[in-house]
Amino acid sequence: MTQPILEMRGITKTFPGVRALDGVDLAVERGEVHAICGENGAGKSTLMKILSGVYPHGTYDGDIVFEGQTASFRDIKDSEHSGIVIIHQELALSPYLSIAENIFLGNERSRAGFVDWNATNLEASKLLKRVGLRVNPVTRAQDIGVGAQQLVEIAKALSKDVKLLILDEPTAALNDEDSAHLLSLVSGLKAEGITSIIISHKLNEIRAIADSVTIIRDGKTIETLGIHDGSVTEDRIIKGMVGRDMAHRYPQRTPSIGEEVLRVEGWTVHHPQEHHRVIVDNAHLNVRAGEIVGIAGLMGAGRTELAMSIFGHSYGSAISGRLYKNGKEIKANTVGAAIKHGIAYATEDRKRYGLNLIEDIKRNISGAALDKLASLGWVDGKQETVVANDYRRSMNIKAPSVSAITGKLSGGNQQKVVLSKWMFADPDVLILDEPTRGIDVGAKYEIYTIINKLAAEGKAIIVISSELPELLGICDRIYTLAEGVITAEVPIADATPEYLMQHMTKEKD
Repeated sequence: MTQPILEMRGITKTFPGVRALDGVDLAVERGEVHAICGENGAGKSTLMKILSGVYPHGTYDGDIVFEGQTASFRDIKDSEHSGIVIIHQELALSPYLSIAENIFLGNERSRAGFVDWNATNLEASKLLKRVGLRVNPVTRAQDIGVGAQQLVEIAKALSKDVKLLILDEPTAALNDEDSAHLLSLVSGLKAEGITSIIISHKLNEIRAIADSVTIIRDGKTIETLGIHDGSVTEDRIIKGMVGRDMAHRYPQRTPSIGEEVLRVEGWTVHHPQEHHRVIVDNAHLNVRAGEIVGIAGLMGAGRTELAMSIFGHSYGSAISGRLYKNGKEIKANTVGAAIKHGIAYATEDRKRYGLNLIEDIKRNISGAALDKLASLGWVDGKQETVVANDYRRSMNIKAPSVSAITGKLSGGNQQKVVLSKWMFADPDVLILDEPTRGIDVGAKYEIYTIINKLAAEGKAIIVISSELPELLGICDRIYTLAEGVITAEVPIADATPEYLMQHMTKEKD
């Protein structure tokens, strides 16, 4: 048996107040695709940051053996020099630099002390061709999509003669087509002899691409499974991740649906810059008290744009149509007005728009409803702490205290903070845009339970999701959206993936 390209032995990492990793062992065979699975906060990303030198040698206990040699990486450059390259979930491209400049940033192609632009662009073109991206290398990074940016990151890794490529949630923000292309590329790199470690919550992708999977739970290695022996199912992986069977991935719920709370009529939204472009076209929808209504659509269909435009016109231009709340027409032309009318929107991009990542949990939870804690213009700090602690306990937010910085929480716990913020604001209508994106199955179940609880309290809930099984598992009724047009409305009893996809791909008349 050949020696593994990588062994991590007894890796232990402690942060103030928490042990993130507790004696983790990992062995990766040369030339394989090795998946790492675990719930949010299990320690997956921390382990990879140790491997890649983000957390340098001396800040953790245990040993890293790479290509038969004990490694003591002091920083990222040190690990990259050995052939280990990590691509983080939050991409590290500079938006205003060209693709070629991004690929060779810190690794410039130079001659006589000056950047050789001809060599830079020529080599970048070759790397882009290698990853299957047809785009001019002088194009700015901000002018290409997220899927293309992921490919640029891989091209950047290939420019460094990578031996071990680490991909942290590489398809979390990608549509199905871009995800398939990226996974195909990883398979192609395997054929070239490049070893890959992939962290993902998408178990179907893991079973499709990985040779083996290591499961981490609560900072400890649970087991490593070979994918190709045919016995490893998604349920088997889930059991290892959460420590229990999850025969029902969606909690049971008996709907109690009341009167209509929100109705949208003739809603039309134009692009904020290109005013002639119609993004949402004459949309009609409604949601009732205690009801969970889904919106299904492909990437670019206008789902987020519809939600944001309803929430205080926070997207779009030349918005027309009518909003009715409890049967009476309302004007919600600003975010503040929308909140006052009892409408809340939990964004799909919690890191950019939903949270203040450098602020603590307490301030994030209180942020949307400070007036509830204020007297004579002053916020009652003690009451703010009491409220935040109540939500930390009831929402099972895993953090040492409400003073913990929100940006340091796992994705699932950050999402619970977002939901806590809006629950404290106590809206009548809650629009949830991709509420479980980038979080694991255990945290998803907790989020679904929270959504059910809110519906049971009489809230009217709209859920936007790219995952059809999720919509089918939690909703009472589903609208489909295609090219900005609502193409169908179907009760859950009659909804199937095939029916939804048929109407999600329907072309404009």
